[in-house]
Amino acid sequence: MPDPRFFESLPALSVSELAERIGGRVQRGGERMISAVAPLASAGRADMAFLGDRRFAAALATTAAGCVIVPAVAVDDAPAASAVVVSDEPQAAWARASALLHRPLALARSTAGDALEDDTVVLEPGVVLGQGARIGRGSRIGANTVIGPGVQIGRDCHIGANASVSFALIGDRVRLLAGARIGEPGFGAARSSTGPVDIPQLGRVILQDGVSVGANSCIDRGAYDDTIVGENTKIDNLVMIGHNCVIGRNCLLAANTGISGSVIVGDGVIFGGKAGIGDHIRIGEGARVAAGAGVLADIPAGETWSGYPAKPIRQFLRETVWLSKQASGKARS
Repeated sequence: MPDPRFFESLPALSVSELAERIGGRVQRGGERMISAVAPLASAGRADMAFLGDRRFAAALATTAAGCVIVPAVAVDDAPAASAVVVSDEPQAAWARASALLHRPLALARSTAGDALEDDTVVLEPGVVLGQGARIGRGSRIGANTVIGPGVQIGRDCHIGANASVSFALIGDRVRLLAGARIGEPGFGAARSSTGPVDIPQLGRVILQDGVSVGANSCIDRGAYDDTIVGENTKIDNLVMIGHNCVIGRNCLLAANTGISGSVIVGDGVIFGGKAGIGDHIRIGEGARVAAGAGVLADIPAGETWSGYPAKPIRQFLRETVWLSKQASGKARS
């Protein structure tokens, strides 16, 4: 269930009602009531999940979801206890269901007295605080910054001017420089016969103690699970971290680094400027990614990778030297 501090749960609907509104066909269980959406692995009896790829057939077989949306070829694989909706575009149908069952809380201004732990909190001119936001003692919020509904900010934090923080839980001693964007929806769209359908992003951002985020950097909230940045990680200006990423402790991310969705990064990893990481990559503890590298495969712990596509740095250097020699030889001839 999405965090109620950030999302409103709308009235439950029957499987038949949902199927009609999302463009699916009821195979069985049309009378069952559904109140939420969830992934296959974590869905419960009142949740709707979907199978978008045959790679997740094992998760479908064991899901406890009250209803599953599946393509016609996978109907027989659905658990007997689940209601079934058939769709040629299961992910898009699930996205439409999500919008019918959940809605982000709207920004409603809160009074400072309700939000501040004590009078050591400083709000500079133009700060907007959403309903249910809480800010710990000794923190300072910069001019014209917007703190969304339900956001929790720890003690001794500094949030720069013109930043926005939403759908987020923030620890102590966190620094967000001017223009940082925390908790915006991740980039997710499902293909459909009528064009791409936005997938509602129902997760959060968690910034642990001591994290620093540079000016105009963006950290998107999770699609369903959380985007997490570990303790004492330092993020430079103009860095992009996609939805569902988990960044370890004591990492360093230089400017213009871009990390795609669902990347897992171990502790102590260093990213040079303008490094780019493909989605669903795993980077081991203590690894280093050279500036400008394009990472399209998992990096083992402790290794340094460079180039595009990125590879172990010794291999990259050998290939670079060989290529240079070949080019020089042809030029002389």
